[in-house]
Amino acid sequence: MSGKRLTHIGEDGRARMVDVSNKVPTRREARAEAKLFAAPETLALVREGKAKKGDVIGVAELAGIIGAKKTADLIPLCHPLPLSSLKVSVELAGDHLRVECLAATTGPTGVEMEALTGASIAALTLYDMLKATDKSMRIEGIRLLEKSGGRSGHYRAED
Repeated sequence: MSGKRLTHIGEDGRARMVDVSNKVPTRREARAEAKLFAAPETLALVREGKAKKGDVIGVAELAGIIGAKKTADLIPLCHPLPLSSLKVSVELAGDHLRVECLAATTGPTGVEMEALTGASIAALTLYDMLKATDKSMRIEGIRLLEKSGGRSGHYRAED
């Protein structure tokens, strides 16, 4: 990382939104994940569709989409982007629920923050909908899995 400068900090040391007006719009995609760890009894309620608040997976997936669309409202220096695609999926994975968010656009800057926001909001929604059953749940592993497009090229996280 040495030698890289922070682009959100101006010459005067103050925060600024990066000027992307001279960047060529390209197709950009990003995929992120989050994990919600819960007690086996809580996961069984989700698996059997017996959670008190109803379809927790469907609501969390929708919340993730809505959250990703509002990223620029939540993260101060993010550019508002015309998103061409958002997909959020929640699946049972052993001792946790795994959330994945895929965001895509054709624009001058990437969609990593939208993918991360979508995954985070979906995980928080799962917590909200299940907290009456299990307050000890924890959200972990929010991370960028993959991104493509733009000047920095392709990135894939190591497992």
